[in-house]
Amino acid sequence: MMKKIVLVYNPVSGKAKFKSNLDSIIEKLQSRGCMVIPYRTTPENADLAEFIREADPEGIIAAGGDGTVHEIVNLVMKEQLKLPVGIIGSGTSNDFATYMRLDTEDYFDRIAQGKTMPVDLGKVGEKYFINVVSAGMVTSIAHEVDTRLKNTFGKLAYYVQGLKTLPQFKALDMVIKADGEEIHEKAFLFLIVNSSVVASFKNAVTQASVQDGKLDLLLMKQCNIAELMTITAELLAGKDVTGRKEVIYRQASTYEVSCDTELVSDLDGEIGPELPLKIETVPQAIELFY
Repeated sequence: MMKKIVLVYNPVSGKAKFKSNLDSIIEKLQSRGCMVIPYRTTPENADLAEFIREADPEGIIAAGGDGTVHEIVNLVMKEQLKLPVGIIGSGTSNDFATYMRLDTEDYFDRIAQGKTMPVDLGKVGEKYFINVVSAGMVTSIAHEVDTRLKNTFGKLAYYVQGLKTLPQFKALDMVIKADGEEIHEKAFLFLIVNSSVVASFKNAVTQASVQDGKLDLLLMKQCNIAELMTITAELLAGKDVTGRKEVIYRQASTYEVSCDTELVSDLDGEIGPELPLKIETVPQAIELFY
């Protein structure tokens, strides 16, 4: 029996290079006994749930960046599709796929063999995230980066834009409850993560696990420019910063975050709801081809 797979691909992710990869991905899956049903994403994807139900596959593969993965995860949860999800990272940012090391040739073998593992998700309101929810001075910069710039220069665009605005960095009064423990802090930003790869920083939180029923908080306290640059350099070098004095680190299954300033959150690189936020872990929420 051929294994039917719906391949949801974003034609514009990662400088729109994916189109030339499409053939090789279909070849890799087909040669392993998979029947591939491609779905090309649009900004709305209004009929995607119906498309998947009609196709009646044994799994869905999201091919694109973190945004494409975010959308598929939300669709699977909202529509209760009970299907394993695979990830082929082809966007500007592929943090979760990088963390799970899904970019190897034998990943296609494991998809064909139906090998999966359950992974936790985070939930904010009615939205789910697979990797990170964040808010603060830095995340608002990321949303201001021109899409063309992002596709051309990738993560570099964020940093250049971020460095330009460093003088305007102001700490925000934040209150965070982590499993009931209240933290009051003047902070530049917070990240609540599922994996240890965030914003292409490889080991931001080495203790993070996608199967521990917890999410990990990194709160960047107010500090001077020199300290901020040091932390950024350490993150870029793949160092764990959870022990630094400028950082508050916690693990918890639920969080509440509020701020005295109007602030929009970021879910997996997409614009999320405004603060205040209630964030919870949904343990073993989806099956991931692994």
